[in-house]
Amino acid sequence: MFAIIDIETCGGKFEFQKGRITEICILVHDGLQVVNNFTTLIDPECNISPYFTSLTNITNDMVANAPKFHEVAKKIIELTEGCIFVAHNVGFDYSFIKSEFASLGYKYKRDTLCTVRLSRKLMPGRISYSLGHLCASLGIEIYGRHRAEGDAVATAQLFDLLIRLKSEHPQYKNMGVEEIMARRIDKIKQYILNKLPEECGVYYFLNKEQEIIYIGKSTNVYQRAQSHFGTHEIKGKKMLNDLYNVDFVLTGSELIALLLEAEEIKKYKPKYNRMRKSDVFSHCIDWFKDKAGIINFKITEYDAAENAVLSFTSYISARSRLESLLEEHTLCLKYCGLTSEEAVCFNHQIKTCNGICAGQEGIEIYNKRAQTILNEYLFKNKNFIIYDRGREVDERALILVEGGKYKGYGYIDSTHQIASEEELKYVATPKKYYPDCDTLVRGWMKNNKFKLIELK
Repeated sequence: MFAIIDIETCGGKFEFQKGRITEICILVHDGLQVVNNFTTLIDPECNISPYFTSLTNITNDMVANAPKFHEVAKKIIELTEGCIFVAHNVGFDYSFIKSEFASLGYKYKRDTLCTVRLSRKLMPGRISYSLGHLCASLGIEIYGRHRAEGDAVATAQLFDLLIRLKSEHPQYKNMGVEEIMARRIDKIKQYILNKLPEECGVYYFLNKEQEIIYIGKSTNVYQRAQSHFGTHEIKGKKMLNDLYNVDFVLTGSELIALLLEAEEIKKYKPKYNRMRKSDVFSHCIDWFKDKAGIINFKITEYDAAENAVLSFTSYISARSRLESLLEEHTLCLKYCGLTSEEAVCFNHQIKTCNGICAGQEGIEIYNKRAQTILNEYLFKNKNFIIYDRGREVDERALILVEGGKYKGYGYIDSTHQIASEEELKYVATPKKYYPDCDTLVRGWMKNNKFKLIELK
């Protein structure tokens, strides 16, 4: 069964220009003929501009007493249930209707078929494949151009013609319409999305040899994977050409998804991931208090760091970050290890240092600015466990931070009574430590509510 649909709107793409549907026509087609139909104006609950009135002849007065979309939504669902959604340039009509349903909190999902693409397959070489030009060249008269029923009826007549052409085509006559339309990427997309749940986790895109080519994470892996298929980036399109399969791990916790993704990217180094691939950290920004009690920062080699604030994969990236912190917080070159310990720093001479190096700024005032960096990049508590949502209703996730460093995570039955801190630590499976995991944990903690248990 096919649902041949046309809509009229009073704006562009629903998400961007706040356009709404002003009219809809649905013709239910059984593959031989139209067996049911439904047409109605729709109150868009917004003003119809003169431009769209001139295009469709639909005025604000005409829709004043028309039903709102939510009042015809059930009818649309019933008429299109079990049908392939057919339209001329189907992406336009389908995206509008999906967006209208999404605004009601309902996920509308149908297989689609585009008569523009089908026409290109069965009637190649036409000057134009717009509905008006195509129908004119084929002798199909449109009664009521740019009105939903007129365009839908014309699309149905075009669809009938395309079905006949298919039955006579040497290459396509033994194929179903859906099979003709399906590109490899469409088949892969459907296969991939059918495997993925709308839950939180990490997903793995695999190539023909079942090698991991991309790792991603999301609170909804289905929606995130779906977004890849709308990419216009060259690299993204290359990845889709290599894509053959998908695997996933549910985490329940968004924080665990972040941590697992970072760990797996370092482990497998997928071809199409750009971030977090390096697993070697060579330098740190370290901190200490000198004999005078002044907070100092310095760049050190990673293995020699005693109180690392941030870690980097190169000296250059560490230096760049320290310089930006220096500028942002009005720090002193001398107490960032970027000039001689004996000299008054050059920044004081050009009045971008407040003069602690020359005894012109109090230690307490300077330290207060330096402390804001430590507060931002170090954990307030060195030993704690974060409780987060699990993979199931009766499960909780545990993320362990010990000694100021991320240690690992695990899951526990929410009804289980914990006897001791050691038992809590035992639940969290140890993970290989990478400094950027601490950054992920801190960032997540800033933006989310959670239960925290401090450990002794």
